[in-house]
Amino acid sequence: MKLGTCYYPEHWPESMWDNDAYTMAKLGITQVRIGEFSWSRIEPSRNKFQWAWLDKAITTLSKHNLKIIMCTPTATPPKWLIDEIPEILALNEANQTRKFGSRRHYCFSSKNYRKESRRITNILLNRYGKNPNIISWQTDNEYGCHNTVVSFSPMAEKAFQKWLQVKYINIENLNKSWGNVFWSQEYNTFEQILLPNNTVTEANPAHSLDFRRFSSDQVISFNNEQVNIIRAHSDSLITHNCMGHFTSFDHYALGESLDIMTWDSYPLGFLDQGWSTEKEKLQWMRSGHPDFAAFHHDLYRNCSKGRWGVMEQQPGAVNWAPNNPTPANGMVKLWTLEAAAHGAEYCSYFRWRQVPFGQEQNHAGLFDSRNEISQGALEVAEVSSILGKLKSLETASNEVALMFDYPSKWMLDIQPQGNEWNYEKLCFEFYTTLRRLGLSIDIISPDHDISKYKLVVAPSLPVIPINLLQNAKIANTKLLFGPRSGSKTSEYQIPPEYPFNRDFQFIKSESLRDSASLKINMNDKIYYSKNWRDIIECKGINNIKFSDGHPAYIHHVDYDYLATWPTYELLKGLLLNLTKKIGIKTTCLDENIRIRHTKDLTFAFNYGDEILDISKMTPENKFIYGGSKIDPHGISIWKTQKNK
Repeated sequence: MKLGTCYYPEHWPESMWDNDAYTMAKLGITQVRIGEFSWSRIEPSRNKFQWAWLDKAITTLSKHNLKIIMCTPTATPPKWLIDEIPEILALNEANQTRKFGSRRHYCFSSKNYRKESRRITNILLNRYGKNPNIISWQTDNEYGCHNTVVSFSPMAEKAFQKWLQVKYINIENLNKSWGNVFWSQEYNTFEQILLPNNTVTEANPAHSLDFRRFSSDQVISFNNEQVNIIRAHSDSLITHNCMGHFTSFDHYALGESLDIMTWDSYPLGFLDQGWSTEKEKLQWMRSGHPDFAAFHHDLYRNCSKGRWGVMEQQPGAVNWAPNNPTPANGMVKLWTLEAAAHGAEYCSYFRWRQVPFGQEQNHAGLFDSRNEISQGALEVAEVSSILGKLKSLETASNEVALMFDYPSKWMLDIQPQGNEWNYEKLCFEFYTTLRRLGLSIDIISPDHDISKYKLVVAPSLPVIPINLLQNAKIANTKLLFGPRSGSKTSEYQIPPEYPFNRDFQFIKSESLRDSASLKINMNDKIYYSKNWRDIIECKGINNIKFSDGHPAYIHHVDYDYLATWPTYELLKGLLLNLTKKIGIKTTCLDENIRIRHTKDLTFAFNYGDEILDISKMTPENKFIYGGSKIDPHGISIWKTQKNK
């Protein structure tokens, strides 16, 4: 795995560049990302270009054997362009213009902006497309950040109408699919259809779902325009840097045109602003949740044919969360090696130096604004040494996959049917429980080939693909479905017949407060669930029931069905029984320990602030790094003992 950093030569005097490049190389950094916010410096006014500074920056970095990841600068259209074409700006849900003065101030549906995006991308690629020092291109920057996937502009409305016409052919098909006979919502033409904002109460859920699908498609088509231009001029790899806990567009679809998917990893910021309890936020305040980074590593790895990396790794305190603590000593090293264990091709730190001006002046870098080295940079040097000893890290073939689906997230966001329902949180809790059983996980889409897995877990899958059950049966892959699975059609209607009707029947569902625990009897022990349950009936004997006698868990020869949102202890018990039955080896881990298997190595990560003994997990193994007692926020690596 290569190490990189995000560098902004335009922020610093040219006299600093050479020493910066020298120091990067000395730390073990080999790749540098530049240019994603540089449009106003490249083109300060229309067709007046300033290339000398960028030419020199590339030359200076290359002189120290640093390879360049060059970005298209379209995340920040300059002020002169906005003044020239103000319709570039997006409108929010209240139809207010999202003005110039920060970033991501454009509407994906603006034809004029797409034209400008193609223009500047072509100009940049004509100049640098064949430069041998540029090994990769990044399209734009963090699509959708600051809630910018959706726009309620007149351009978006017209584009949405055309998208609907292509999908439905005629208005009668749309009216039927959307159920527009309800509340007298029937349309006579596609031009009558407005965007689903500012309605008296909630908009038709099918209307809202199609708008989300359309908005996702707009991101993908915008990205593809840049990808096509890059490919016409360069043979270098193409990437985009996605974000954590971000689901407003379909990342599987984005990855189809990319060579390598990357994402921006900020474990502390996302913990503090996320759904974790106050206890968890205090417990992991300086380390981040033990599964946050891993979840996204495993998700993005399967978004682009298995090739992925970290484009922005948190090196210190961030500036954008409600609270912004400094990482514990050792965490930058841990996060980096965890990315390596999950198969990352590179890990790049944001940023090289803390900037003393602008919106991110309180965001730490590997060096502070006075050019003093940080703890994070010291750990980067140590990581570089460790990676040299590990050499190649081939990803293992995992037995278990978790199914994560973006359209399912949109559906369940539109009508959550309860304040506590959160699709991504449910998936994350399933993932955490699987990881605390010592398992290495793949995260896949419902369209992914499941034949290599012994177990595929779908925490909630409202629309079950037509061939999924049959494919699992043929492959002898066990499926585990969570609540609300099979409850909708792709048109966002209740299906006339549920996929599981031959085996059990839905009666109704209910949503509950998070504190409203439901008792479940399993193996003569009492467990609890929360938030949601599907009330079902089934034929035959069922030994896992709610206290009112309704089944909580259905065993079937091909699949299992969990009819509720489980607590950790309940889900752990169910998964222990299931994995044992289908021959998957598990190891129950301390809440602060996680392990990850490569083809030949096992990594153990301690997210806690106390020394933890893992000697029971590592009999007679040869340690490459660390030992059987892991320091706080430390790592141990050993050769995996092969089964005889």
